[in-house]
Amino acid sequence: MTKRVKTRHLLLALSALTLPAAALAQPVGAPPPSTAAHAAPPAVAEPWMARPAPQAAEPWQSPAAEGNKAPALEPIDLPPAIEQGVDMIYIDEGLVPRSVHNDASMGMSFAAWSGAPVDLFTSVNPIYTELRRGLIKYQQRWGGLPEILLPPGPALKIGMTGERVATLRTRIGLPAGDKYDAALAAQVKEFQSVHGIKPDGIVGAGTVEALNRGARYYEQLIIINMERARRLPAPEEQRKYVIVDAGDARLSMWQDGRKVDEMKIVVGKSETATPMMAAYIKYASVNPYWNVPPELAQNLIAPRVVAQGVKYLTDREYQVLTDYSDDAQTIDPNSVDWQAVADGRLQVRLRRLPSPANSMGMMKFMLPNYFGIYLHDSPEKEHFTKNELWISNGCVRLEDYKRLARFLFDGVVPTGRNPKVEDEVDLPQPIPVYMTYLTAQPTPDGVHFMPDPYGRDAHLMERFGSQLMAAVRGLR
Repeated sequence: MTKRVKTRHLLLALSALTLPAAALAQPVGAPPPSTAAHAAPPAVAEPWMARPAPQAAEPWQSPAAEGNKAPALEPIDLPPAIEQGVDMIYIDEGLVPRSVHNDASMGMSFAAWSGAPVDLFTSVNPIYTELRRGLIKYQQRWGGLPEILLPPGPALKIGMTGERVATLRTRIGLPAGDKYDAALAAQVKEFQSVHGIKPDGIVGAGTVEALNRGARYYEQLIIINMERARRLPAPEEQRKYVIVDAGDARLSMWQDGRKVDEMKIVVGKSETATPMMAAYIKYASVNPYWNVPPELAQNLIAPRVVAQGVKYLTDREYQVLTDYSDDAQTIDPNSVDWQAVADGRLQVRLRRLPSPANSMGMMKFMLPNYFGIYLHDSPEKEHFTKNELWISNGCVRLEDYKRLARFLFDGVVPTGRNPKVEDEVDLPQPIPVYMTYLTAQPTPDGVHFMPDPYGRDAHLMERFGSQLMAAVRGLR
């Protein structure tokens, strides 16, 4: 059996774990042990490459964060050199940036970070430099304001007066007074916009919390994101690559050291977080099939076949296959005991033929990895317009697959030979994709903070808060 066929078998089994289209959307549990968890390849020795999980739980899953409590992150068998929430898992050694190689050779880690601006000594990814400059601008704008606590109380807005308004004016850097006027509202809106709060000028509980955290807290967040950006390639290391940012739910395309395009994406929800990893996109599946998750086949489709007959399957172009191999044969759906499937006594492989309604859309971009993660088109475009972007089972749904295809295939969008048959088309050359998690985004005026949907920032603050605070003081 060829390496490509073996890899395809693994990815095919893992692809059955992808969330269904909206018409079939229901929460599903972990796959049975016969799928992804037991199909992982042998462990690798490199310190920056994580070993596959030996347990049955999906290796990219992490518990949702509860407030500021640090959750257990990335429950996979990580080597000691991997710092959860910062480091990237490199599937292929050729993707490891020089700075990570150097750290590994010197025995350095995020825990030993000194705060030195790395880009003053070596070439790094442009995002790192933009964040470092953003840190300086943030310190200049917000770092020198009085660090006083704003007491809790009713929301403050224009026209109000009192002692809490006076405290707010001092905290935000305005002349003394006790009136909430237009100048104070403007300052509050600017603060809210930078700190990821709706800029409405109303000081509610969220704004009070952000103000009371203080500038040092947010400076530490910028440092954490600088470290994540340092795991991305320098311009001369990768001429052409893709960044998937699960923090901002955006995909960007980079060539010759600059961003040439970007789009929204849908990434994993907190309990099935999209992992921080890097791999090569090697081929695209044009007109892809959709392999139905076993739980969905049992809990949703089989009961409907019992109620409506096999016409439910044929009307929606579902096929029943013997197994998950490349040479699997179709079987007559009338020969299946669908009540047994619904009861969990029998498991069948279901796949939906290619079509615009298929949950995979019109194209999948395959980057062989033991997490079963890939990028794909999606017919559910309403998620992008509604900004419902953290809802997938770990894989990445694309707002506009054709734009990515043109970038990967040098201006061409490949087409298949038959709209009802999946075709694999190799890229002209493999293109790296780096999946990261940036919760502070550089802007022309400094930075913009994002939520922490996976709880990774809270985890790092809990572990390294005092050290990061010392680093902040050293950079001031």
